Amino acid sequence: MVHPCDALIVSCIDFRFQKYIRNWLDKNVSDKTFDYVGYAGGVKDIAIILSQLKISVDLHAIKQVILMNHEACGAYGVESTPENHARDLKKAKEIILATYPQLNVQTYYLHLDGEFEEVL
Repeated sequence: MVHPCDALIVSCIDFRFQKYIRNWLDKNVSDKTFDYVGYAGGVKDIAIILSQLKISVDLHAIKQVILMNHEACGAYGVESTPENHARDLKKAKEIILATYPQLNVQTYYLHLDGEFEEVL
């Protein structure tokens, strides 16, 4: 049985960013329903994210995916650079669209000051 939902949101578990994420979601997706995945590193382990995405697509028929990585991510360690996050977000989007071309995928890099930067 499908229970329709608008979107899947994926972000890191880091507590420092949760207030920013909640505020952003309130402003940008408040009129939508969404599944939420918090995973250390955000999209760093794309296999885990894809497993959760499949469930969200199959059970909730989502139409949108919002991926968020952030600055100074401990799960990335010394590899937590804006360039590496942008690379991983773009790659995740590419993989998702190859499997689910019907989805609208947005990618964001969240700065320590709470600024969301869209990664294109």
